[in-house]
Order: sequence, then structure tokens, then C-alpha cells
Amino acid sequence: MHHVKIWNGEDGYYVAQCQELPAAITQGKTKEEIIENITEAIQLVLEDMQTEIREKKIELIDVEA
Repeated sequence: MHHVKIWNGEDGYYVAQCQELPAAITQGKTKEEIIENITEAIQLVLEDMQTEIREKKIELIDVEA
């Protein structure tokens, strides 16, 4: 599950951004469209991250703050 912030953008569009993945940002005319678009944006960002991890041999660790 991801947390998504939705707000009214310019020209009557909605804007959505994933709080955990700020690179996942999109817009749409309706709330239904914005939900579809942000779902796709999140999937694309996650795919890019996985590719980068494989190609650069990045190590991921968990830390408590």
C-alpha cells in the first residue's frame, strides 16, 4: 500500500504524488483517471528502482531512526 496525495492542479486537472516515492507524480482530469495514472506511475518507478539496483549492484539495508 502507498500513500498518495491528491490536489487540484492548474487547468482543472488533479495532481497526485506518492508520498513514499516522490518521483511517482502524475495528473488526470478525473479522480478515476488520476488513480489509474498514479498506479501506473508507482509501478514504473518501482521497475526503474529494481533495474538500477541490479545494474549498479546497490545494497539495500533497513535502519531505524
